[in-house]
Amino acid sequence: MNDFFPITNPVVVFALVAVIILLAPIVMGRMRMPGMIGLLLAGAILGPNALGVLERDQSFVLFGTVGLLYIMFTAALEIDLAILKRYSVHSVVFGLVTFAIPQGLGMLVAYYVLGFAWPAAILLASMFASHTLLTYPIVSRLGLTRNQAVTTAVGGTIVTDTLALLVLAVIAGMTRGEVDESFAWQLGLSLTLYVAAILIGLPLLARWFFRRVARDGVAEFVFVLATVFGCAALSHVAGSEPIVGAFLGGLALNRLIPHNSTLMNRIQFTGDALFIPFFLLSVGMLLDLSVFAGGARAWLVAICMLATVLVAKWLAAETTRPLLGYSLDQARVVFGLSVPQAAATLAATIVGFEIGLFDDTVVNGAIVMILVTCFWAPIVVDRHGRNLVQAEAGLAAEAPVAKQRILVACSTESSARPLIDLAILMRDPAQAQPVYALNVVEDGDDAVRGVAAAERMLDALVPQLSAAGVPAQPVTRIDLNTAAGILRARRELHARKVIVGWRKRSIGTEFFFGSMVEQLLQDGQYLLIASRLREPLNTCKRIVIALPPHVENEDGFIDGMRTLGHLARQLGVGMLILCETAHEAGVQRRLKALRPAIEFKLQPIAAWSGVLRALSELARKDQLMVFVGVRPGGYAWRTSLGTLPERVSRLSPDLNMLVFYLPEMNEPDDLA
Repeated sequence: MNDFFPITNPVVVFALVAVIILLAPIVMGRMRMPGMIGLLLAGAILGPNALGVLERDQSFVLFGTVGLLYIMFTAALEIDLAILKRYSVHSVVFGLVTFAIPQGLGMLVAYYVLGFAWPAAILLASMFASHTLLTYPIVSRLGLTRNQAVTTAVGGTIVTDTLALLVLAVIAGMTRGEVDESFAWQLGLSLTLYVAAILIGLPLLARWFFRRVARDGVAEFVFVLATVFGCAALSHVAGSEPIVGAFLGGLALNRLIPHNSTLMNRIQFTGDALFIPFFLLSVGMLLDLSVFAGGARAWLVAICMLATVLVAKWLAAETTRPLLGYSLDQARVVFGLSVPQAAATLAATIVGFEIGLFDDTVVNGAIVMILVTCFWAPIVVDRHGRNLVQAEAGLAAEAPVAKQRILVACSTESSARPLIDLAILMRDPAQAQPVYALNVVEDGDDAVRGVAAAERMLDALVPQLSAAGVPAQPVTRIDLNTAAGILRARRELHARKVIVGWRKRSIGTEFFFGSMVEQLLQDGQYLLIASRLREPLNTCKRIVIALPPHVENEDGFIDGMRTLGHLARQLGVGMLILCETAHEAGVQRRLKALRPAIEFKLQPIAAWSGVLRALSELARKDQLMVFVGVRPGGYAWRTSLGTLPERVSRLSPDLNMLVFYLPEMNEPDDLA
């Protein structure tokens, strides 16, 4: 077999890896086990220390490293920053606990049981303190990324990994004789500048790029890859590790890449299909059972290391129950997220071996520790994560939400694309409803030709929805006029939200509210959203909402504000709500009752007549201005709303603006 293995032909290697990536999750799924365990097993069986079919060459190391950084990057990208901010103390507390317990227990075991000197014992303990978010793809697949316990574990990762890597830097510097009086100052200054450059500079660069350069998905995707891996590559200059740079890069881009956007879908697809499976295969290839034939010392070191990391991480996760008020399943998910060892563990092992603090037994023990924790953690997260999903589903069943169907009126391809982006961000993926792209052809002699042109235009828009993983349903209607066609299609499709665009140029009162909008308002059973978008939505920093008096008493108020809350979460921005002082308490009471909860800040104004002055002070192109109103004749109807958006637009021509016309009544929920 040595004549055939390991396989060196790159085409055959990639074909075999593709088959493994395809079959491993399928086989594990039949056994009710996470798919990543199949990839780890495949790497161990086919790797150089078993059958020798595949060699852990430079390509596996390269793609494996990229996969590890991808996990850290996507974990930071999917964090709900509002939840992280709300529970930031939880993340810091857990980060300190999951560092202190393994570090302290590890030092005692290494010094008193294994007989290491204190420098080696401290470095060995730092390996137990760090962890890798290997199982994060599981919680992402289960839809638990916004769970409080998951956010705490992810936020705590950067705390404990940074502290563990600082221990590594200090011990390595002491052993090499590099530590002097200026060492701590240089390290602290370089890390501070590094973190500030990423968290402050990268968002500014990304906003400029998305606004001025990127107009297609390929450019956006390549820009994200280049900046994130650039941040990771510069980590060594700051005395840190690439995983920290990738995580910080994800945090910096979090607000600029909406969770349900086309760009996010491309990022997740590339990682799940290629980079992360390569990382799992490369980790599996590290297993070498032959090292235990060397004597009892190898067994003692490996067993002590494995037992210490499991006990220490379990104790750290268990402290979240009394300390942070988590349930049993939440604590187990935290344990499953924080116990896998990989990146920082390998870094400390290699450095410790090179400077002479560790011998072969520690290297082999670290590999065993990595393999066992990487096999065990996915089982724990999958089992208890499913329990959390069932618990959250039970809570959701207590407060059912009407079916969401979004209809987008498309006149031309260029004007429809920002409307499609808005529909993608407003859509709730949990309901699995398609987005309907509608084009109305006015009846006449050229109707047949118009239908053919409309179908070609809609076919060009469908890939935009498909690229974001959103089911698309193109619809063409022939009618007497555009408004009549939209209303008929809405009733036939039972659409709950209709998005229309404003013409760039018009005259008089038709600049924003022409006869078409007036006709659309005659049907009061849906939410009408009139949109004028000048800048990419992902570059906005805040949503400013103008609420006229008494609008909080309208039947459709909850539906409209829930939609805006979902949009704000997708964009990762806050909501500033302007309302009359006399209605502040009523608005706050109704918004506080929303589920899921939304983050908002109220800015009261003395009277509605002063709303233009308040809006003029906030009108900047990085704001999304939303005017909430009702149909004419409604309780909260104001004649000033018809001219208010036009007057604000004159102050800031590049301002993104939406007008929400709240529904007057709801259709039955059982409509298909």
